[in-house]
Amino acid sequence: MTFPDEPLDLLVVAPHPDDAEISVAGTILLSLAQGQRVGVLELTDGEPTPRGTIERRAAETEAATSVLGLTWRGQLELPNRRLENDLHARRQLASVFRQTRPQIILAPYWDDAHPDHVAASALCDAARFWSKLSRSDIPGEPYHPPRIYYYWSIHLRIHPQPKFVLDISTHMEQKLEAIRCYESQLEGRSEEFPTLLDDIRDRARYWGWTIGAAYGEPFGGREEVAISDLRHLG
Repeated sequence: MTFPDEPLDLLVVAPHPDDAEISVAGTILLSLAQGQRVGVLELTDGEPTPRGTIERRAAETEAATSVLGLTWRGQLELPNRRLENDLHARRQLASVFRQTRPQIILAPYWDDAHPDHVAASALCDAARFWSKLSRSDIPGEPYHPPRIYYYWSIHLRIHPQPKFVLDISTHMEQKLEAIRCYESQLEGRSEEFPTLLDDIRDRARYWGWTIGAAYGEPFGGREEVAISDLRHLG
């Protein structure tokens, strides 16, 4: 895996291809528009799926990457459907954190119906800690990513209590364009209203409504969010 020449501002860790686009493409696009360096790391190739192949998913991911304009994208090639927070995976992910040195990590929320997402969330927490360890055989120099926040997927129908909601109003259509790149995952789904894309748009509309914006993406966290000016609360 080739790593970026400069540290990332934001790194999204996704269990499978399309998870980053579905959950936080608006945040990715907004951050890039603000001049930040943004990367996505898939933990698995996402296969097998009913209509996908490794080659097809790779081509779809490449197309979505082009739509987003990402600074960097990588994949750990851990086993899909059998993802675990084990020592091997923890070491690999910690090495990516060391070599991309993100200021912020976006990880899956810890409560999810998909076992891979639950494992990915725990894996991100553990690898973040391991990344700072000295006197280890983990490639790269010790580094502790300063902040980690968590995004929600679409598997579990819960009512999240986010730490904050980010206004993605100006990037909603481009987010949907990136999701449409994953044709293998959209084929075979009902084309009657509400479609999957309708659900994604409507969820973003709801979170936008909560902050007085057109569209938003919510984020959870275990650590407090620091501000230096009350006007930043919007």
